[in-house]
Amino acid sequence: MAQRMSTLFGRTLREAPAEAETANHQLALRAGLITQLAAGVYSYMPLAWRSFRKIEQVIREEMERAGAQELHMPAIQPLELWQETGRDRAYGPVLFRLLDRREREHVLAPTHEEAATDLFRKTVQSYRELPQRVYQIQTKFRDEPRARGGLIRVREFTMKDAYSFDADDDAFQRSYDAMAEAYTAVFARCGIPVIPVQADSGAIGGKQSQEFVFLSTIGEDTVCLCPSCGYAANQERAEFARGAPPKEAPLEREAVETPGITTIAELARFLDVPESATAKATFFMADQTPIFAVIRGDLDVNELKLQNALGAGEIRAMTGEEVAALGWVAGSASPVGLQTRGPAPRIVADISIPDAPNLIAGGNLPDVHLRNVNHGRDWSVDQIEDIGLAREGDPCPNDCEGRIEIHRGIELGHIFRLGTRYSSAMDAYFTAADGTRRVPIMGSYGIGLDRIFAATIESNHDDAGIVWPKALAPYDVHIVAIGLEKDEAVAAALERVEGDLEEAGISVLSDDREERPGVKFNDADLLGMPIRLTVSTRNLKQDAVELKLRDAAEAELVPLDGLVEAVRAALAG
Repeated sequence: MAQRMSTLFGRTLREAPAEAETANHQLALRAGLITQLAAGVYSYMPLAWRSFRKIEQVIREEMERAGAQELHMPAIQPLELWQETGRDRAYGPVLFRLLDRREREHVLAPTHEEAATDLFRKTVQSYRELPQRVYQIQTKFRDEPRARGGLIRVREFTMKDAYSFDADDDAFQRSYDAMAEAYTAVFARCGIPVIPVQADSGAIGGKQSQEFVFLSTIGEDTVCLCPSCGYAANQERAEFARGAPPKEAPLEREAVETPGITTIAELARFLDVPESATAKATFFMADQTPIFAVIRGDLDVNELKLQNALGAGEIRAMTGEEVAALGWVAGSASPVGLQTRGPAPRIVADISIPDAPNLIAGGNLPDVHLRNVNHGRDWSVDQIEDIGLAREGDPCPNDCEGRIEIHRGIELGHIFRLGTRYSSAMDAYFTAADGTRRVPIMGSYGIGLDRIFAATIESNHDDAGIVWPKALAPYDVHIVAIGLEKDEAVAAALERVEGDLEEAGISVLSDDREERPGVKFNDADLLGMPIRLTVSTRNLKQDAVELKLRDAAEAELVPLDGLVEAVRAALAG
């Protein structure tokens, strides 16, 4: 039966709380959709939960279309399971930990790769049972250091996580493609425009991954896009062209005095050279190992690329005190003749360095730099990697003559090519057709439902409130009853309209409160159902009801006898 607002659990607010900075957070709070219990922990009120369940249903339909079976895995997991893969260390303090009464350690799972792999090794024995694709919709937990943006970054959230197990690469590609198609369909049905981008796999691991990003200025992700060829990547792993180095013969190295010069910009101006003619030294600690990273002076180091290249669990910039303790001269350091008072550093060079001739680098003495420094002749390196940070205006890596554009975005989904990362670590075997024991090739696929909910509001609102897509609206129709307490005809018409619509399978929210018409109309716009019907004494004199689409400027009078058909047509339009 229709839900009446006089008995609805929750209430609207005229003003959003001061801590709500984004449109989706402000509107969700003002509309009474969510209520904060603690930092990064929210309750979904009845209206919001109806929409949330519709998101779940869209996902279930697309997952099943992709050949995935729904199951449910425990949120509480023994720590030993995570120790098998080493992810207890990779997640670090983000991982919620607890002790049971027997002092055994458990975690509140942020994701379920280990649990899914454990199910596989206990359940699947033969290649005849492959492929397997399973999914769940379940609560996850992450001890985020800084919950923000309402539902964008929270500590308790709902995720659809799916896992595929295949016998070989070709079979895995079919599973991966099926999931990618399902994700595209989910976001299209939810009315959210997304862009697939290459991404870093982070603590999930694996060979490659792809994010589905909703471009928004409130997003935490930074994505690099090329408008010419469509290249798209998260800045964490984005590539870019560095240009061909000048063709010069190596010149004799010479020292030059540079009094008070400590930055690349100052050095370039002082010697009247472009910053690209210099070598920049940067210092990091990676798992307690000092790292001396060298990159062309006009570029910046991407710390995540460096961390991945080193295979480090964590990385951070060294403090000035740590640099001085090693005997390095900040502002005038280079690998040429580098000496250290501590452990020998690992020297890593960006791919911009080896072929760049006659660079200007630090002299490892205050106020001294070196001209004509050449890699291979003057210094050697432990690793040469792409450790550069892509920036606005950098050349596209696809040689298309396009330039990188930087945008902010919200990650709504992420799909991973895990390979055998988990199956090998956890000894999850199956018997192949030739009788040998093999580990399955795995994929992992996540969608954040809370983020979909927030992004739907963020991308579908106006100055008056939410404009719900029809597929996700809590109710199809919002009835505003005017003069209900004074006119029995209005009360009778309201019951008739509610009954006719409900009988036709159209869900209804009715505002029967004793409030001024302006308050009711404002709340109808704020809550944002697709259709607003106004039942009033004036309209009933014409045996009609006023019908207005939420995103339309004008309303129309519809005869009571043809109301159901008119509503159906409006919802189908």
